[in-house]
Amino acid sequence: MCQKDVAEYFKTCDRCQKANKSTGKRLGNMIKIQEPRRPWEIFHMDWVTGLPPGGDRSYNECLVIFDSDRDPKFTSALWTNLHQFFGTQLSFSTDYHPQNNGLAERMIQTLKDMVKRLCAYGLELKYCDGFTHNWCTLLPKLELTYKTSIHASTNKTSAILEKGWNPRLLQDSLRKDLVEIHPMAASFKRMLEKARKHTIRCMEDSFAYAKDKWDKSHATPEFKEGDLALLSTTNLNEIKDSFAGTFVLEALHGENFVEVELSEELRN
Repeated sequence: MCQKDVAEYFKTCDRCQKANKSTGKRLGNMIKIQEPRRPWEIFHMDWVTGLPPGGDRSYNECLVIFDSDRDPKFTSALWTNLHQFFGTQLSFSTDYHPQNNGLAERMIQTLKDMVKRLCAYGLELKYCDGFTHNWCTLLPKLELTYKTSIHASTNKTSAILEKGWNPRLLQDSLRKDLVEIHPMAASFKRMLEKARKHTIRCMEDSFAYAKDKWDKSHATPEFKEGDLALLSTTNLNEIKDSFAGTFVLEALHGENFVEVELSEELRN
């Protein structure tokens, strides 16, 4: 009985709740992104940086068009004014809340992971089958694999949704009834098949890793208006406690956002 009483005391102790670190799963589900009504009505972008040098000009960055964030490249006056000129509406995720863009934000992380896996593969096969490899030369293969793979959310390929047809893959068109094959042609065929299989593995591993990582570290929030809650101070360096409060939840906005009345100290 004593152990139960002690546990209950620490659960309800105001000082303990504010000072202790949260050890449970982070709250917040993925939020569904705005659905486009036609291809390329809404598109997103981000930069993949820190890649090993590749290509004739030793590229080390890759622009992935899928999800837009608050990178300075995208929030600069030049970028903003350029899109105002073309009539493009820009939308940014907020600081510290990448799940705001939901599926899109998770997808950009998956695409980044695919590119980085491909970079490692390019270094591994730099001189293989008589051909020089780097991630720049293998990137079109990764794009083709992604666009011709069926997605769980639509049960269709990206190519079908965008163009209405799937491109014919080169290795599917190779004749298998040839009696004599030039050694270099055979080597080229092996290279294509090997690159294709690896890009498929890159994509499958990236999707599986992303889903498993998110599911393990997040839980569904169960807030109601009028509930009492503590506010995390992770991004408020001047406050020593892990949490501040208590605050009354005045309104709920969607699944992951709540409105509280802050004190004058925290508001400033």
